[in-house]
Amino acid sequence: MVTVGGMGKAMTVGLLMNQDVETCRVDESLADAARKMWDRDIGCLPVLGRQGHLVGVVTDRDICMAGYTQGRPLTEIRVSVAMSGQLHTCREDDTLLEAEEIMRATQVRRLPVLDTFGGLVGMISLSDLVLALERRSGRQRRQLTAEEVSATLAAVCEPRTVGGVAADAQLG
Repeated sequence: MVTVGGMGKAMTVGLLMNQDVETCRVDESLADAARKMWDRDIGCLPVLGRQGHLVGVVTDRDICMAGYTQGRPLTEIRVSVAMSGQLHTCREDDTLLEAEEIMRATQVRRLPVLDTFGGLVGMISLSDLVLALERRSGRQRRQLTAEEVSATLAAVCEPRTVGGVAADAQLG
């Protein structure tokens, strides 16, 4: 188990999440989103709608695939075209185990973190979970095991299927 101070209390997402979250807006260009990712060395941006609420996420892969399939410069393609509107999130008071289970079930590497009012307050990634586990590997009491993180990584890496066919196979 990953615990707080070895006390047996489960560590929450809020204690581990990245609170300095770069975002983009639906009407920004993919070039702008890609530049933000490059500058911050990140692979995912939460996307905010016109009212400032979380409406989706866009990944570096989404940007690449949109550029490829649209055949236009990234400066001409809006984030809204490439983003995923299917949101998978967690709450800041969720345990790390709960966040890991969401990642595994939904095959995502990163989750926007919401407060009790649904506002974006952070991001947590599979990398964050691995690093937390590594820092605490010498302690006896853990909630999130190496096997669980490994199983999550394996689940996330499984090819997604669309209509019974692996999504990667549909590009060829």
